[in-house]
Amino acid sequence: MFDIERWQEIFDTIRKNKLRTVLTGISVASGIFILVILLGFGQGMQNGIAQEFEEDASNRIGVWTQVTTKEYKGLNPGRPIRLRNENYDYIEDKYADELEYKSPNFRVFNASINYKKESGAYSVQGISPEYQQIENEFISKGRFLNYKDHQSVSKVAVISNKIHRELLQNEEEPVGRELKIADLSFKIIGVYGDKGGEREEDRIYIPLSTGQRVFNGGDSLNMMFFTLKPAATFEKTLAESIKFTDEIKTYLKQSHTVAPDDMSAINTFNTLENVQRFMNLIGGIKFFFWFVGVCTIIAGIVGVSNIMLIIVKERTREIGIRKALGAKPWSIVGMILHEAIFVTAVSGFAGLIFSMGLLELIGPNVEVDYVVNPSINFNVAITTVLLLVFAGALAGFFPAWRAAKIKPIVALKEE
Repeated sequence: MFDIERWQEIFDTIRKNKLRTVLTGISVASGIFILVILLGFGQGMQNGIAQEFEEDASNRIGVWTQVTTKEYKGLNPGRPIRLRNENYDYIEDKYADELEYKSPNFRVFNASINYKKESGAYSVQGISPEYQQIENEFISKGRFLNYKDHQSVSKVAVISNKIHRELLQNEEEPVGRELKIADLSFKIIGVYGDKGGEREEDRIYIPLSTGQRVFNGGDSLNMMFFTLKPAATFEKTLAESIKFTDEIKTYLKQSHTVAPDDMSAINTFNTLENVQRFMNLIGGIKFFFWFVGVCTIIAGIVGVSNIMLIIVKERTREIGIRKALGAKPWSIVGMILHEAIFVTAVSGFAGLIFSMGLLELIGPNVEVDYVVNPSINFNVAITTVLLLVFAGALAGFFPAWRAAKIKPIVALKEE
């Protein structure tokens, strides 16, 4: 039942001790504020890392070669190793049931590209059609390469939005136009965009077979890219991708007569391993944020407890009179608890509203590397405040219980 006299007592006590109550409230509100802001930026970092990996397929595996660093089977170190079409075909056939997307890659850096009177130097890459999914690229105009282009060694090209703007001067209809690559005419069949931004749009894509023939590449490759079909869990997917990379490295070392312990000749990267490292890092940062925030809240709760002890001390004679007039111990406990819960709840929700409002206001406008839209789950925030109110009740309970046990005659003697 709502007891208006009890609330009048609480507000009278607060009015008599305004500064003390405000300082206690600030300590509690700041704890919630700091915790919410820290957790919000922890989520923002997780969003930022996730966005970085969205630029390419998150389970991408790349393979490339360098030179040998160790003598092996009579062969001297320093031999350049080149990937071949047959290496790609072997992996494609052996792991057909496990592969999701795959593409060889033959590239020429800073190739001379001409369109009418304009010229520029861009990377030209011979690829297969599935490279679009591996790089997570989208088509703005026209289409991407297909297998017919590869089989017929077609002189067709897919340019980027950046090249369309720089070289073609944003020509209204680029599809069907011709540009020259290495003094050979190529028909533009599409314009692509990359979620990674302009730094990923310095490339022109042509069919692999065309690239190898035009640039005298024979059957050599610069890189091979693969993605595996996802398993039921991230851990299983990661384990399978590590197993896959280990097996293809072993195969390539045997195929190219490379020492098993030569760590330089055959190289791979696995984005899932990077994802795991970043997620572990984010987990550690979030734990640290929780630790700092919780410690701050505990400091506020200790402040509430101390204030309640002071209040009990100041009101000892009043409590003695109440007990002498027949007040029950639990009514004394309730009186003290109400004040503790009220101060904690008001301060906690004030800190919550202010911090979430601040995140809502500045979160979308934050421009920091690896931090995107810092925010916090509303349910987590509310649960945190409710736990804070519960902790405030505990902080007030012990001083209240101490007050309830005071004998009236002792309380009346208190100065």
